[in-house]
Amino acid sequence: MTDTTASASVARYDETSLAAFCRKALAAAGADAPTADAATRAMMHGSRLGIDSHGVRLLDHYVAAMEGGRVRGRPQMRYVREAGAVATLDADAAHGALAAYAAMDRAMAMAQRFGIGAVAIRNSSHFGAAGAFALAAAELGHVGLAMCNSDSFVRLHGGAERFHGTNPIAVAAPFEGGRPWLLDMATSAVPYNRVLLYRSLGLSLPAEVASDASGIDIQNPDLVEMLAPLGGAFGFKGAGLAGLVEILSAVLSGAQLSFDILPMGGPDMSSARDLGAFVLALRPEAFVDRSVYEAGMRRYLAALRASRTAPDGEVLAPGDREWREEERRRTAGIPVDPATAQAFARLAERHGLALPAASG
Repeated sequence: MTDTTASASVARYDETSLAAFCRKALAAAGADAPTADAATRAMMHGSRLGIDSHGVRLLDHYVAAMEGGRVRGRPQMRYVREAGAVATLDADAAHGALAAYAAMDRAMAMAQRFGIGAVAIRNSSHFGAAGAFALAAAELGHVGLAMCNSDSFVRLHGGAERFHGTNPIAVAAPFEGGRPWLLDMATSAVPYNRVLLYRSLGLSLPAEVASDASGIDIQNPDLVEMLAPLGGAFGFKGAGLAGLVEILSAVLSGAQLSFDILPMGGPDMSSARDLGAFVLALRPEAFVDRSVYEAGMRRYLAALRASRTAPDGEVLAPGDREWREEERRRTAGIPVDPATAQAFARLAERHGLALPAASG
């Protein structure tokens, strides 16, 4: 993966100060405390773990969405269906992170009783990195899964028009004595926020991740019209996974399908977009003794990391890169690209906020 934070033009901020700035900016835009806390928690997850496309660079967009009325800063979320181990949450146009964290809390509560809990979410909005919500379950001893649909920006395999959203899938599995196994992936080749990040940093995109209006591969981030599905020559796999997310997140919840959702970037920032999401929690000891689960995870991860490598290669378990980057940033600070730093300056001036402190 290209290091998008190595440029000398990238500023680095103190983590605590950066999180406080995000909360204050969201509050100034009309967010209540639970909304500001959830949105900040999700963004900081991305920025701490090196998922910069879904980190604090989203703050400016979230403020604009709340100020425009697209996202309710003080929503009245409610469960409209509950039956045993499943429920459906109407998020009332809440920030997507608030809805997803609340739904995962409910899923875990059901898993404590039934061994499994699943919540479908409708009338939600962009929630950032899906791994934040899967990890919330793993940190409390559950296997967590989170996914959502989003507005169309990804062509089908062999297609030449936008159809699915980036439709991410994340799964986290806890492991006693170590960090969770954490898979967090878009079903597109890259998320669109990575295209925006590469634009800000003046970098070319990798091959086979984005297309022009004819569906032809393109590497100039300024000319991207749509994203490619995950898989390159085997992109039907990414397109199929995107469809799975669409069914669980939108069809099952009654939310809008990707091609019916208003574009994330506007120009309409006043109408709710009704994104769908889906979270699930599993309690391992409902299936097998906890000691058996832990032994299986320990042996699996040890064998994976000890697997023979190709020349100059390195084998990592899902999440290893993120945990490594989190440790590095704990010392070096949180990097912020130039466009995001400029957005911070505008927010600070408009709302009378002090900019976050530089790291070090």
